[in-house]
Order: sequence, then structure tokens, then C-alpha cells
Amino acid sequence: MTDERHPVLVVGAGLAGLSAAMFLALHGVRALVVERHSTTSIYPKARGQFPHTMEALAVAGVAERISEASPPDPGFHIVVAESVTGRVHNDVLIDRNPDFGALSPAGWANTSQERAEPVLLARARELGADVRFATELVSFTQDEAGVRAVIRDDEGERTVLADYLVAADGHRSPIREALGIGTHGRGDLSRSIGIVFEADLGRQGFGLYYLQNPELPGGGGVVVGTDEPNRYALAVGHREHVLEAEWLELIRIATGVPDLNSTLITNGVTNGHTAVRVADTFSAGRVHLIGDAVRVMPPTGGFGGNTAILDGYYLAWKLAMVVKGEAGQALLDSHDAERRPYADILVEQQYAAFAQRMRPDLADDTVATPVDPVSTLFFGYRHLSNAVAAESEDDGAPLENPEQPTARPGSRAPHVPLRRNGADLSTRDLFGRTFVLLATPAAEKWLMEAARLNLSLTVYRIGTDVEDPEGRFTKTYGITERGATLIRPDGFVAWRAEADEGDLAAAVDKILARV
Repeated sequence: MTDERHPVLVVGAGLAGLSAAMFLALHGVRALVVERHSTTSIYPKARGQFPHTMEALAVAGVAERISEASPPDPGFHIVVAESVTGRVHNDVLIDRNPDFGALSPAGWANTSQERAEPVLLARARELGADVRFATELVSFTQDEAGVRAVIRDDEGERTVLADYLVAADGHRSPIREALGIGTHGRGDLSRSIGIVFEADLGRQGFGLYYLQNPELPGGGGVVVGTDEPNRYALAVGHREHVLEAEWLELIRIATGVPDLNSTLITNGVTNGHTAVRVADTFSAGRVHLIGDAVRVMPPTGGFGGNTAILDGYYLAWKLAMVVKGEAGQALLDSHDAERRPYADILVEQQYAAFAQRMRPDLADDTVATPVDPVSTLFFGYRHLSNAVAAESEDDGAPLENPEQPTARPGSRAPHVPLRRNGADLSTRDLFGRTFVLLATPAAEKWLMEAARLNLSLTVYRIGTDVEDPEGRFTKTYGITERGATLIRPDGFVAWRAEADEGDLAAAVDKILARV
């Protein structure tokens, strides 16, 4: 069979892989995605999309679809208890998410992975991605010319030639293993098995019950509601060969209802584990890893699914520019430099929540102090690499308080309320497709220089192209009327000039690894 040729091969069609394919296609690169399973996830795993994730999804045109896939939200209980109906150790009702309206124009969504993946899949295909299920990666090699992979489906094996390989193949990541990339962190915390069941528990909403019960395997478990009424997922400590009758009894123990009638959903038992691990590098040659392939952390915090989507968002524009010859290959070195430090922080934050909610025996002096304010974890992480033109006085801090934004290179471009044609919008609404130059009409030097750049660039004159009704733009972005700031397609500040001193063209060439 004739070899297939694709610019990018993505292995794995979960949240990370589908997002990567969707955003690559948005930037004009049609990837091939292969997934060994026959369909998207059928289990209610990661739930919820944070505002910064919704911003990215809005760029791809799917934020509204994700919101529509969210069930009604009557409130979310996080309960630490003996059982669903038993003695409660701690009960927190989250009847509303934190108000981040001062930091983002986007809201929250509450869609499960089970419903989010089909939305991402449909959009990726609409944009031209080739997504194939029941197709697995058999082997791959790479050299200076590209990647040579062998894939297998029900028609046999075939060879795929690609410029780059994106590994979104899950926490076990055979690709990571084949590359010899190690991991660091606290390692495995527990193994589990799970089942989906239906029963009338008289509960509404999507409560998350962390169970501490010696009658359950491993001394505990988790029960969580799904998108379907009266349907729940149960996970307990790992055991081999649990029979249906045993599952029914475990459900009664976990729910605290001794005579409960329940029905197992016949999609089999899931095997899972809880661990704290981060890959030692997120890139190796022409292979770039995202999602669970690079970070595994307890689910306590909800960042797993969100970071998986955003990994695809942050990597795609770089890959697309390199594939299209608009940037040097060294631009991709920034993937590891920018995403791994944040992963190291994030896994420890979720471990701290895990110790608090589920494993108080783990609470010792090595547990991280919660980041304050909590908005920092959502909006305050910085991308520091050669793909930004850092300022000489930058302290290199990986986090900053987004409620007091600096707008320095490497930081998230802050939200400033704007208006255009009588409609409200945000600076954040201007980003996502191309590089963006923000300046006032008085910044004549930068406006003229922008027109001469060898770069796909959108220029906004704040005060002319869009209105700044509160007069906040220059102060928030740390520039004068004669200054300017350059924003990357992912919404992070690439470069800025306080006034009219500097060399924008040289900075762009350096950022894009053209020199």
C-alpha cells in the first residue's frame, strides 16, 4: 500500500489529541489523528471547563457548543463521607464558580469529557482533520527529515510519513516510553477499578463523594454523578476479577443503601490509578507530548482535562507556523520550556487537595501551600522561553498575580474592556488566530514598522479600531501612548516597548527562531 503523507500525526483522540487537531486545522494544518479505541470516551471522566479554556474554545468556534452540552447546574457538592448517604466528614456546596469576570470575558462550562470529546471531534473534522478510530500506532522512527510511523486498522498496516508527531496517548504513553523519556514526581498513589451504574438515589446535580470506608477495597472510593439522570460512576481500590454480584454489593456499601436496586452499565470495568508524575521533557526531536502523556495528577482540582485542551491550543500555533515555513524549527523548543514548569506546580497543587480531601495520612510538611489568590493557577502562569522577548529586569517568576497584571513578555495578555461598533468586547477577544499588535494611534513608529514585518499580523489601534471606554489599555499593558505590545496567537505577550525605543523586527525574528 502506498505510504500516506501528513504534516502532523497525532496519536490519541482524547481531549488533548482532538484539541491539537482542531487548533492545527484552525491554523491551516490538517493533521491525521489515530485512536486505538473505537470511539470517543464513554466514561464521565474529566468534567468542567474553566474560563481560560473557554476562551481557547471560543477561538475554535466551539465554546457555545460546549456550553450547550453542559447539563443544568443546580450546584455541586464536594463531600468527604463514609458513603453517599452516610456520615459526613466534610461537605462543601459550590453553588457558583469563582467570579473571574475582571480577568476574562469568558464564563464557565460544566461539560463532561464524555460529551466534550464529540464536540471537539466534530469541529476538528469540520476544519479538515482526518480522525480515525480503531487505528493504532504500531511503531515509529524519526530523523532529521521527519517521522516514519506504522499504523494498523482492520484493513492491515500502512506507513505514515509526517513532519511531526504529537503524542496524546495517555498516562501510560507508549510513545514516551519508546523515546526513553522518564518521569519525576511522587509516583503512584493508588490503583483503582470503576464501574458505571444506574440507581435512584434521590440526588440531583453532580455531587462528588470522596469515600473513606474500610468496607470498600483500599479503604475508600469515589462516587460521582454523570450527565444522565440516576447514572453514577463508582471507583474503588484495585481488585482483580470483581463479579457482578460483588459490584452490586460494593455499590450498596458506597451509597450507604443496603437494599439498593442498581443496574450495571454494560461497558465493562475501567482500570485507573492516581499518581503524581511529570515527564522529564515534553519534546524529543520531532515528537511533542501533551495531556496525560506529560502530566498525571489526582483529579482533585479539575485541571487535568483543562490542561489537556490547552496543551493542544498552545502547541498548535507553533507547529503550524513551523510546518508552513513561517518559523524556524527551534520555535518548538519552547513547548517544553513553557509547559513543564507549570505542570510541576500544578501537580503539587492537586496533590495538596488530594491529601486534604481523600488521604489525610499524606498531609505532611512536603505538601504544597495553596497558591493565593487561586486565580493565579488559572490566569497567572507564565510562558517563559526563547519564544518571548523577555525584558532585562524580568525576575523569571513562573507565576504572577493576575489580579495585578504586569503584561510583561511571557505573561498572559490582560483582559481590558473594549467596545467596537457599539458592542462590548475584551482585549482577549482579539487573540487566537494570528500575532496581534496593540498600540494607540499615536504610536506611529510601531504602526509603520508592523506594516513591514514578514509576519501574519493583525493590528489594532486602541482608541480608533476599537474603543477603550474606561481608558485602561496603556496603564494595564505597561506602555505609553507611543508604545506597543505584541501578542502571540495563544494570547501571551511576546514583546513590548514602553515608548518608541526598540527593534520589533529583530524581536519577531528571534521569537520565531528565524535567526
